[in-house]
Amino acid sequence: MDFNMKKLASDAGIFFTRAVQFTEEKFGQAEKTELDAHFENLLARADSTKNWTERILRQTEVLLQPNPSARVEEFLYEKLDRKVPSRVTNGELLAQYMAEAAGELGPTTPYGKTLIKVSEAEKRLGAAERDFIHTASVSFLTPLRNFLEGDWKTIAKERRLLQNRRLDLDACKARLKKAKAAEAKATTVPDFQETRPRNYILSASASATLDGTPCPPPRAERKEKHPGGWRPPCFFLLPLTPSVAQARGCLSLPEDGKLWNDEVDKAEQELRVAQTEFDRQAEVTRLLLEGISSTHVNHLRCLHEFVKSQTTYYAQCYRHMLDLQKQLGSSEGAIFPGTFVGTTEPASPPLSSASPTTAAATMPTVPQVASLAPAGEAPLCLEEVAPPASGTRKARVLYDYEAADSSELALLADELITVYSLPGMDPDWLIGERGNKKGKVPVTYLELLS
Repeated sequence: MDFNMKKLASDAGIFFTRAVQFTEEKFGQAEKTELDAHFENLLARADSTKNWTERILRQTEVLLQPNPSARVEEFLYEKLDRKVPSRVTNGELLAQYMAEAAGELGPTTPYGKTLIKVSEAEKRLGAAERDFIHTASVSFLTPLRNFLEGDWKTIAKERRLLQNRRLDLDACKARLKKAKAAEAKATTVPDFQETRPRNYILSASASATLDGTPCPPPRAERKEKHPGGWRPPCFFLLPLTPSVAQARGCLSLPEDGKLWNDEVDKAEQELRVAQTEFDRQAEVTRLLLEGISSTHVNHLRCLHEFVKSQTTYYAQCYRHMLDLQKQLGSSEGAIFPGTFVGTTEPASPPLSSASPTTAAATMPTVPQVASLAPAGEAPLCLEEVAPPASGTRKARVLYDYEAADSSELALLADELITVYSLPGMDPDWLIGERGNKKGKVPVTYLELLS
């Protein structure tokens, strides 16, 4: 592999210089170019969007696939660009076990028949769950991943470039400041500090010695060349003219000030170039950060799709379980079939303090009104209906309910009523009594008490 050592050394030097500069900025020892408040707000909103998108993505993945090993397997298949193999859902696996148990324990027994019915319902629930996972992955998880792996990486790259441009700009500012300080010092303090009078120079012999004449020879050599004795050169002062002073460097030359002026001009030119590059990169980064608003709109649309798919899934589950309860209730013929709601109170605000949208979302669906008598028979009169000798229960009303006709009983939240069922009655309804009043009430509005 061909390495460019000069480029590698240059990059290493730039990296080290920027690291030192960044450290000095952190300790307040260097100036730092500050961004405007609007730009800082855009950066903060982008970081917040990225962080919360990652959290929502991870938790949604946990919701759709609670098994961490399965999530890791799906991640590896996705990175390898291979199709994820079809996996049996928990509901389908439970349905398989129930069907096998019914076949071994006896499909004609009451227990075996019930196992078969429940297994069929669980199988439908598993299929609905599979459709929900697929729909949620395509409409919700995929757009979030695309943002994190596409748009956000582009934003992060441009932000790093902007940071480098800012460091270069600050370095140019510091270089110009130093050049101006040196220029000011050069104009006030001479470059050569003369201790002797500046209008005199040494004699020619002394100057020649100072200009490079070899040092005096050793003592033995001096005796051979100079029998009468070696004499050092004579030192005496001569008048110093301006031309001679400039030639010998005893006075500051005009070129020294020009040199610092050139340095200042060069630093100013570098500063203008760095400022232009910084402004251009800041504009590119600003446009990308402002695009976060479009990302929010896209995520909002995906969130609506996710809620829609989740609503469809839970509606299918409710319908499948309601059908199963009807089958079990009709087969057993019990007085209180297993169609009552649980005894746990749902966490929903009272109707008086809830907005219409919240109330519509938390109120249970009222089942269709069914006749008290089986088909082909005359409807029973409520005044003639008598409660059974055994089988009445107390129930607490969860929500206000307005009677649709005279055969229904209006309800108020938190009141206690007596309820019971009649043979052949729709399992979604019960007969409720409050004092001398009597009528049909929807079972989803009640909490049955023991």
